[in-house]
Amino acid sequence: MTTLVVCLDRTDDVGRKTGLRTPIVGWEAVRALVTDVGLADPEDSSVNSLLETLHVAKRLRDDDEDPVVAVVSGDRDSMVSADRAVATQLDDLIAEYDPDSAIVVIDSAEDERLVPIVESRVQVDSVDRVVVRQARDIESTYYLLKQFLADEELRQTVLVPIGLALLVFPLLATLVGPAEGAAAITTVIGLFLLYKGFSVDEIVTGLARRVQESLYTGQVSVVTYVVAGGLTLVGLFVGALGISGLEATSGVFLPAMKFAFDSVPWLAMAALTASAGRLLDELIGDEPIKGSYLNLPFIVVSVGLVVRGFSAYFLERGGIIEPFVVPPIDVGALTVDSFAITAGERLAMFVVAAFVLSLVGVRVAASFGGTGSEDVRDGTDVSDAELVDGTPDSGLTDGGAASDVDREDDAG
Repeated sequence: MTTLVVCLDRTDDVGRKTGLRTPIVGWEAVRALVTDVGLADPEDSSVNSLLETLHVAKRLRDDDEDPVVAVVSGDRDSMVSADRAVATQLDDLIAEYDPDSAIVVIDSAEDERLVPIVESRVQVDSVDRVVVRQARDIESTYYLLKQFLADEELRQTVLVPIGLALLVFPLLATLVGPAEGAAAITTVIGLFLLYKGFSVDEIVTGLARRVQESLYTGQVSVVTYVVAGGLTLVGLFVGALGISGLEATSGVFLPAMKFAFDSVPWLAMAALTASAGRLLDELIGDEPIKGSYLNLPFIVVSVGLVVRGFSAYFLERGGIIEPFVVPPIDVGALTVDSFAITAGERLAMFVVAAFVLSLVGVRVAASFGGTGSEDVRDGTDVSDAELVDGTPDSGLTDGGAASDVDREDDAG
């Protein structure tokens, strides 16, 4: 019975510190690797993991089994490439030694994520988790703090905010009071934690990089995005003016509806401008236009109509705006007197218009978008023709096969 005793190293600590490439197979090879890793970094837990691998293999050998000792490491580029590298090395080991089962040795939660990869290829009898005893003792706290202080990124992330808080708090406590100073510092620390937690710095960096690429490539959307930003500010300003013009009203619902009613046209215009710029970039490019870019302007206008209709309904029922009055129409012999549209009728008109406009957008996107619809229609026509005939057009297939045979005979 052959048992594969494999030590997993997802982050390739072994290869990074020794310069060796995995998989490393064999008792003597792994035994020499322990010395190399220990000399490179005596504090690394990988030394204990490698020794545990040899220890497990020795016990299996004492029980008259045939163990195969191996060390498998991942890749340092990314977690996906690391997992795929481990999978490839395991496939090679299984193909060469054909083990009946495996015992996995790991020393961290990061390495434990590789266990399902092993289980998908060979039966896993045991997972041996190595824990260094000294790590549980209080004497290791000094070494942990020493390693923490040696990491520049951790120092800037943790120690700098704490140091600034300790310096600023006495000043704020003297000027505005201890409670206000503590509240201000807590707010700043909370914002900093949210900034780091949501990776705002990475988002801002990526946005700046995309803007730079857009400027260098001469995309029209850069200008339209700036115009859309200006229209958005105008919409927010108009909405705020609408709220300020209201008389004293209880609650926040009607002011919110008034803000939406006044600002939605400008916000919809901003979204239309931004989507128009993106659509122009697609038209200028060589790639086929995606249907989503064609449908986006219609969706924006439809959503704006729905929001405008519902906000107008609530405002009219609340007495904030007057009912919409259609002026008299006199065209030749046709004469229509003036009449008022109720709140419900106005809401229904806006909803129906939004629904129809969204259907038009879907139709335009399906007709002009680069989705390969011509191939689909061609395939449908062929199948319809076959169904009309009642039998599959086997003559075409037979004829094609016969022509191939004739060409082969002629070539012979």
